[in-house]
Amino acid sequence: MPDQSLPEASPSTAPDAPSQARADRGLSRRALLGTAGATGLVLGAAGGAVGYAAAPAPATPLASVGSEQVTFHGKHQPGILQGLQAHGHLVAFDLTPGAGRTEAAALLRRWSGTARRLMAGEAAAHGDTDVARDAGPSSLTVTFGFGHSFFARTGLEKRRPVALDPLPAFSSDHLDARRSNGDLWVQIGANDALVAFHALRALQKDAGGAARVRWQMNGFNRSPGATPHPMTARNLMGQVDGTRNPKPSDADFDRRIFVPASGSADPAWMANGSYVVVRRIRMLLDDWERLSRAAQEQVIGRRKADGAPLTGGTETAEMDLEKTDANGDLVIPLNAHARITRPDQNGGAAMLRRPFSYHDGFDADGTPDAGLLFVCWQADPLRGFVTVQRKLDRGDALSRFIRHEASGLFAVPGGAAEGEYVGQALLEG
Repeated sequence: MPDQSLPEASPSTAPDAPSQARADRGLSRRALLGTAGATGLVLGAAGGAVGYAAAPAPATPLASVGSEQVTFHGKHQPGILQGLQAHGHLVAFDLTPGAGRTEAAALLRRWSGTARRLMAGEAAAHGDTDVARDAGPSSLTVTFGFGHSFFARTGLEKRRPVALDPLPAFSSDHLDARRSNGDLWVQIGANDALVAFHALRALQKDAGGAARVRWQMNGFNRSPGATPHPMTARNLMGQVDGTRNPKPSDADFDRRIFVPASGSADPAWMANGSYVVVRRIRMLLDDWERLSRAAQEQVIGRRKADGAPLTGGTETAEMDLEKTDANGDLVIPLNAHARITRPDQNGGAAMLRRPFSYHDGFDADGTPDAGLLFVCWQADPLRGFVTVQRKLDRGDALSRFIRHEASGLFAVPGGAAEGEYVGQALLEG
């Protein structure tokens, strides 16, 4: 990228403030990459500096973390097939009183335009906050979905998918209604925290008078490059989490994860879309960490060190569910989490999990409010999440150490084609 640093203006040639502001707004985030520190920063009276004044420096290429870009337009929405991102925000909005189908369509058009720009490393079209002006795209993805209540509020009840019927209650539920469900859902992920926040703020501002935030949750994963080689993520219990995630290379991947484009009982506007279940799962870490490592491994059914099944091999080795120890006991207990969640133990039920960990501080007694923002994708939540969760409800050893505190189910339509916005087939069909 050519050097685009700005020359220092002398008093006699310095532009007036309005002209300079107009010039600044005309420069995109991408055009300003590499200019950070070119003019320095000195704040305070009589030369008092906050931090330090940066000397002029030549532009340098973005690191891979900053340069990676995901395309907004496509067959599927972004944020489903991409790998885990280091920073995430999950947000639900409710339409404001009086806002209906027309306002919702205008909102999704605005949101789609903003998401496209930000994912390309550009500034928002209006009122950009400059939070990410010197950053690259950083693998930013923005994903939009519709909740059950959206359809009544917009007069589209007849177009609501049957698969969006409310989830049943489960014994591990301690749900806070204020942090559950919602008319609209937005998932933001990026490998830079400021880029992720920038997108969150831009979309919240775009909502204007059409929608208000119902709830928001912030999450994180391990940063790219933090391990010597790529590996399955770990959760806050220290366990390798996601070993048996379905892969796009699987022959039946699309059938399990995405609504088919034709021959489906789903409405046509959901073609190439998916259904996402979002759960805020609090981990009772004090109780969990009192267990020995061996006891933790019995609960999960896998070795903590490398995620391999207790029956041996590597992380991806097949479990020997019939193997017994010297005492004749099953090596992988009947209530082990990994045994219960296996697709072949649930009629082939499968979900694509793309979670974030979260930590929201500590309770008054010092108990950490931390756990997992569970996000899973499937073509049919009744055959995916509900099937597996019902079986977990009946005897998962991990249930003693977690608590489901918030929940949502959203219909996520397919990706938008060039010149279109997400949900256009629903809102204008």
